[in-house]
Order: sequence, then C-alpha cells, then structure tokens
Amino acid sequence: MTATPPRGVVLFAHGSRDPLWRAPMEAVQVHLQQHRPELRVRCAYLELNTPDLTEAVQSLVDEGADHVTVVPMFLGTGKHAREDLPLLVQTLRATHPDVQFEVQGAIGEDPRMTALMAEIAGSA
Repeated sequence: MTATPPRGVVLFAHGSRDPLWRAPMEAVQVHLQQHRPELRVRCAYLELNTPDLTEAVQSLVDEGADHVTVVPMFLGTGKHAREDLPLLVQTLRATHPDVQFEVQGAIGEDPRMTALMAEIAGSA
C-alpha cells in the first residue's frame, strides 16, 4: 500500500524588520503541527524575513507534498493578497506542475476571525 503524500500548508505573511513580529505566525505553525500532525506547515514571508514563499514551497515539495494550501495571514485583502500573491502562485504552478496549489482568502476576512476579534475587543 502506498502512503498518502503529505499535504502542505504555508502561512504567508508580510514580514517585518522586528524579529519579535514573527512570533504569532510561528505560534500558529506550532499549533497546527501539534494538532494536525498529518500536515506539513511552513511560514513564509513576502519581504524582510525568510523563508520566502518559493523556499517554503520547495521545502514542502522536497518532503513529498503534492497539494499545498497558501493561507494569507493578512487582516484584509490588500495589494499583497490581491496582486503580489497571485503572481507568486502563478510562478509556483509553473515551477511545480505536479503540485496542486490552493490559495485561501485573507484570514482576517473569515467570519470566524471577525467574531473572534470582536469577542477579544469586546472583553477589553
């Protein structure tokens, strides 16, 4: 029996010069790895941090992932999610034609996130 290839998830964020900025992204990565061990999870950054999206995807492909979901860790669908990310994913699809890529909407626009942010703000 052949094992199912691992599914990859890339938590795609903007990046920052401040090294502490990465902590929440990396906490999400650790949480997913602990609670969804069947997933291979990587953080990737548009700028100012490494790895970038190409490097993160290559790492997942090297581990055998044939399906990669990119999760934009943005509060809204701004220029990066609307313009930059589709171009990056287009290049990834050309580079890895045997990999299925899925791009989720910006995490901040998910109704569950909206409700959670409202709950946190309302408890202040």
